[in-house]
Amino acid sequence: PGMVLDGVVTNVAAFGAFVDIGVHQDGLVHISAMSSSFVSDPHDVVKSGQVVKVKVMEADPERKRISLSLRLDDDAPAPGAAAGQGSARGSRPQGKRPQPSGQGGRNAQGGAKPRGGTAGNAPRRPQAGPDSAMADALRRAGLA
Repeated sequence: PGMVLDGVVTNVAAFGAFVDIGVHQDGLVHISAMSSSFVSDPHDVVKSGQVVKVKVMEADPERKRISLSLRLDDDAPAPGAAAGQGSARGSRPQGKRPQPSGQGGRNAQGGAKPRGGTAGNAPRRPQAGPDSAMADALRRAGLA
């Protein structure tokens, strides 16, 4: 992680751009890593076929995922450090409805009963939201 490579943009999606860096699968530049300023549409920044310099932020061979950044001065995140970064955009007020720590355990048990309701969805949302979304996107793109 941390090395800078030349790549070719292969696909631009609403959440970022896929870049071929010459390995067996494309890496993803997430929309949050495309510019130091806010990007509302990745199509404003890159287009398919464009050659770009990208920095490898994270490679996860098991999940066939490569996280790239167009911000070449970005530091590769310390493990777990990037988890809360994207949520600071003011989408939800902080400190609303504190959850007692015991509640998570109760929800997880509820998922075991075939109730079909929201309890079944709870285990499908790991703490690292952007990561799982990225993994889903890669799966949809046929890269996993």
